[in-house]
Amino acid sequence: IFGILSILALLGIMFIPGYIQGPMQMLWRVVYGLGTVLSVMYGTFALSILIGQWFPTKKGSVMGIATFAFPIGNGVIGAFAAAAFKGGTPHVAQAFAPFLIIFIVGLVIGAIFIPDYPEQVGAYRDNDANMTPEVAKAMMEEEIENKKTTVWKLNHTLTTRDFWFITLPAGALLAFSVGMMTQSNAIIATMGQAVDKFGGFSGIMLMICIFGIIGSFVLGLLDSKFGTKAAMTLACIIMALAGLLGALSSPERAGLMVGALICLALFMGAGSNFTVSLAAQYWRREDFGTVFAAVNPIANLINALGPAVVAMLLLGFGYKTLFIVTAVTGVIAIILMLLFSPKHVKAKDDQYRQAAGKPLDDALVGRK
Repeated sequence: IFGILSILALLGIMFIPGYIQGPMQMLWRVVYGLGTVLSVMYGTFALSILIGQWFPTKKGSVMGIATFAFPIGNGVIGAFAAAAFKGGTPHVAQAFAPFLIIFIVGLVIGAIFIPDYPEQVGAYRDNDANMTPEVAKAMMEEEIENKKTTVWKLNHTLTTRDFWFITLPAGALLAFSVGMMTQSNAIIATMGQAVDKFGGFSGIMLMICIFGIIGSFVLGLLDSKFGTKAAMTLACIIMALAGLLGALSSPERAGLMVGALICLALFMGAGSNFTVSLAAQYWRREDFGTVFAAVNPIANLINALGPAVVAMLLLGFGYKTLFIVTAVTGVIAIILMLLFSPKHVKAKDDQYRQAAGKPLDDALVGRK
């Protein structure tokens, strides 16, 4: 449903003449905002739940590959923007046509070939070769039944301190990576001609694309191998480092600014991975959907504030203040991650299950 509504909104963005002043422009802006919300919900909520159900223990690696599109998108978006304003008059339909085609192809493939659970097409979760069809089917049916009686209702989720300790850093990572990228041209411009030796704007954006892909994949692997807490803590450290490098940069030390943007790229793609990973890593499979339904809107609400906050800081106070705030936010995020305790999540899970008359077990023991 989110996908179909996103396509309808995209068609409105393409063909409503928003360059005409007055009601038509206002309508275009409303449709554009609605389309942005719908496409974000489709890409980060609906599809992320599928990945959490198909790859519950390998979700970090899978999301790391899936989100290659984030840095690639940032790397190529300039070409589409140039096409949109070629000749001075916005050619929005021409610029958005490739996105529409990719969107429709992806939606059709997903609707036909990808069900809610891998067992529905004879596959196994995490591609587990040791699984048998009978066991896989029994696990799926048990999980579907348990979802109906999950103890992690919204009130339980929102009143658990560790939920906030890990969700707020996830939102901060998204907000500053996305926010910085929306102002990348203005940020790079503060260095003047000093960035020419790095290839100028195009060269730096290419670096961001390359390091974004590397960061998404590597942090995804670390997530799968060492746990979501470790991967997120490292991402927050990189965020603080990005802030420090940017704050110390100047036209005479433009390399520090390039280093700051590369650090931002390293956690840019992985930022959206963590909302899926944290819900799948520290809560039961049958509770994943309800917990993620709380994590994702909160993290993306923080993310939505990112571009506005970054623009306000950059235009009102300058790039040094912007990067100082980034560094401070990174340090706060590190502290919150260190306070997060999987053992406390397990204790709350036991408390809620006991109150609901459900059996206690070791399903959440040893989660890293």
